[in-house]
Amino acid sequence: MAKKAVGKVKSGAGKTMTRCIKFVRSEKTGAYTFKEGVVLNDDIKNFFAGKQ
Repeated sequence: MAKKAVGKVKSGAGKTMTRCIKFVRSEKTGAYTFKEGVVLNDDIKNFFAGKQ
């Protein structure tokens, strides 16, 4: 079952940040975990590329 990848977070100044969720596979056990973060809209691609 898939989990929604991106959900918008509302703020008073506008919609400048986004809550992102991605799957991360553990090298030790092979199980999947979730990595969550609230990032700026300009940094979403960096979050999913693993640069943050």
